[in-house]
Amino acid sequence: MSMKEISAATFKAQCLTLMENVRSTRRPLVITKRGKPIAKLVPLDAPKDEFIGRLKGVFEVVGELDADPPEAWESSF
Repeated sequence: MSMKEISAATFKAQCLTLMENVRSTRRPLVITKRGKPIAKLVPLDAPKDEFIGRLKGVFEVVGELDADPPEAWESSF
């Protein structure tokens, strides 16, 4: 599968549409000037949406999470 090529002038005129197309199809686009490749527009890596491990390094758990609370527990209510 070869990459689609487009001239710099066409890219300039249709930039936003072409960027959306690359984002949605995940297919790179080669931009040419006088028939020679000068740049490549590629989609960003898809963000990982993993729930497990999402907060790794954000906070630290100290002690046991399933331990009973202290006897002298007081509420502000």
